[in-house]
Amino acid sequence: MAGNARQLIVELKRLETNRSTELGAATVILRVHLPPFREKRISMHKIHVSLAVLFAALLISAPLPILAQADAPIASTARVIVKLKADSPLMPRAAIAGGVQRPRHAKTFGDRLGMTMADGEALSERSQVLLANGVTSAELAQRLARESDVEYAVPDERRHIQTAPNDPLYANGVSGSGPAVGQWYLRAPSGAVASSINIEPAWSITLGNPDVVIADLDTGVRFDHPDLLAVAAGGKLLPGYDMISNALQANDGDGRDADTSDPGDWVTAAEARPSGSFPGCTPENSSWHGTLVSGILGALTNNGVGMAGVGPNVRVLPVRVLGKCGGFDSDIIAGMRWAAGLAVPDAPPNLTPARVINMSLGGPGACHSAYTDAIGEITALGDVIVVSAGNDAGHAVSSPANCSGVIAVAGLRHAGTKVGFSNLGLDVAISAPGGNCVNITAGSPCLYPILTTSDSGITTPVGPIYTDSFKFSLGTSFAAPLVSGTAALMLSVRPALTPQQVRQILQATTRGFPTTGGDNGDGTPVPACNVPQYNALGTPVDQLQCYCTTYTCGAGMLDAGAALSAVVNNAPAVPVIEYYWAARDHYFMTAIPAEIAALDAGTFGGWVRTGLSFNAYAQPSGFASRVCRFYIPPAYGDSHAYSASPEECAATQVKFSVLEEESTSVFYPGGHCAGLQALQQSCRHQPPLHDEPHDPQPDDRQGLHPGGLRSQRCGDVRGPVARSPEDPSWV
Repeated sequence: MAGNARQLIVELKRLETNRSTELGAATVILRVHLPPFREKRISMHKIHVSLAVLFAALLISAPLPILAQADAPIASTARVIVKLKADSPLMPRAAIAGGVQRPRHAKTFGDRLGMTMADGEALSERSQVLLANGVTSAELAQRLARESDVEYAVPDERRHIQTAPNDPLYANGVSGSGPAVGQWYLRAPSGAVASSINIEPAWSITLGNPDVVIADLDTGVRFDHPDLLAVAAGGKLLPGYDMISNALQANDGDGRDADTSDPGDWVTAAEARPSGSFPGCTPENSSWHGTLVSGILGALTNNGVGMAGVGPNVRVLPVRVLGKCGGFDSDIIAGMRWAAGLAVPDAPPNLTPARVINMSLGGPGACHSAYTDAIGEITALGDVIVVSAGNDAGHAVSSPANCSGVIAVAGLRHAGTKVGFSNLGLDVAISAPGGNCVNITAGSPCLYPILTTSDSGITTPVGPIYTDSFKFSLGTSFAAPLVSGTAALMLSVRPALTPQQVRQILQATTRGFPTTGGDNGDGTPVPACNVPQYNALGTPVDQLQCYCTTYTCGAGMLDAGAALSAVVNNAPAVPVIEYYWAARDHYFMTAIPAEIAALDAGTFGGWVRTGLSFNAYAQPSGFASRVCRFYIPPAYGDSHAYSASPEECAATQVKFSVLEEESTSVFYPGGHCAGLQALQQSCRHQPPLHDEPHDPQPDDRQGLHPGGLRSQRCGDVRGPVARSPEDPSWV
């Protein structure tokens, strides 16, 4: 900030009350300390530092044996995804397979590094998996990354399904009847149930368009379930593809093929031993995970049978990427690309490419370049990617949910608090129900499971069932498809929506998180969620049930009805994103997409997102009321401050003459920009967690400049009526 000895010192005060603006943006409060002759303090909405200040700051500112066949024990090899640079001399050597270049460079790189490698599966014309024995994946990736014609080399990690863990808080018992609450997670919030997604108003706008396809990257699906079924049999399941390259992991007798049926993914104790096929994996029964998720996405609805899906008329494309002991990044990325309609070597073209890709899977670690590449290509096509945040009891968001460009979804209890198993942090975009059992004792029924389609087999498939209070489904895996299904309904109404617009509308239409009413069941109070914590040894610290904030659980709780209403009203939000530079102790907010992209990419040094934001809109709404805005002159900061408290607005104008109150209509510091509309800042009331006289209660709206609040330049800003489902489990 510009300033002198009497410059305003700005501190960001994160609201523990988790106030959020209408259409879901995070609200923040400033504590503004005035010069010595001003003894009183005022608290206001977040200051926006001028763009000129930002850019001023920026200016300163031995040979190994060759690997065995593809069905050899997977853990015996190092696996690395390597991508060649576009000008690599190796590119012309790629063989042609089905019109797509298939890179096969194991011998070349093996000769360079003095080791024997084997070619794994290809992801694209320039990227493939390389395999070797006797080294770790990390070591091999490090050596390959040093090669001059390699763009990147990253370990090919294993990812897993993300149902909740089987620990003592979750009851286990014999099969029983369906939960008395039915599909509580779809209906309107009521009473003790705060996190339901309010789907019926969305269905009154659209039941979905069959041309909108959701790809489910998972374990495959049981086509014999009567609430699913293939399109040819009167259902909604499209022919997909099995991208699992290792036959042992696929568990169906071969590698990649067109059969996406789930044979079961059980792991025996013998297989999990160090000498087994899957050393280090957990012995477990078959999960039928893809069938569980597919039911939430698109179970047949209004058919008088079973359950309802979020998208009654949208179609589901199963892409099998997870098998026994999970799946590798290379297969997952190949599945992502194929689902979006991109070419994958040796795979047939996808004739029904998806607009939404659901990924209820993940694993530890940062987002690496192979995912970044794929996500960039896929979102450029207009596809929305939704990923579950993970189930590590409040640790950092798993990968690939922590990748830029995806919508990461955390899990909520029925009451709207973060469910104990869900991960959290700044990477989370939004939250939705993940199911919970209300701290029951062993053998008691689970009260709030996620009811969905499944199979009764312990290992191989036996017959179709629905999960219930004794065979229950819990996890962020089931929060993600609630968001994916809603996104598909949005795209059914407005197919031209971009992934960024879908994300903005979903976040902008969320309901605020509750701040009271939680119960740990043991007399202890429910704490507020914190960003992921670590002990002195660097080990993640568990965070169980906690009150969500917008910097731990995303913008708010998914509201499908509000999202569809916003789409119909053609009023997408323009996000105003907050950044912080720790070395300079400066905060900055901008609404300009190019600046947001550059800041996120690290182009301008130390700016990082705080996770806080608000949204601006082109049109006012009936709930609107006044938000006052004050300009802080250059001598004191050259910034803006906002308040939604009428008392604070009036007191500030009287007591602090250094601050200039500006019009509540649109303000153009550089002159009116022809053809542009005023933006509207929107806030809504949330009850405070504690009493503090200067905490504004957001409930108001004000015009903002289209180019980012105080920009000195002009920028371009920019069905059928449904019945309630007749399915028995809805009641």
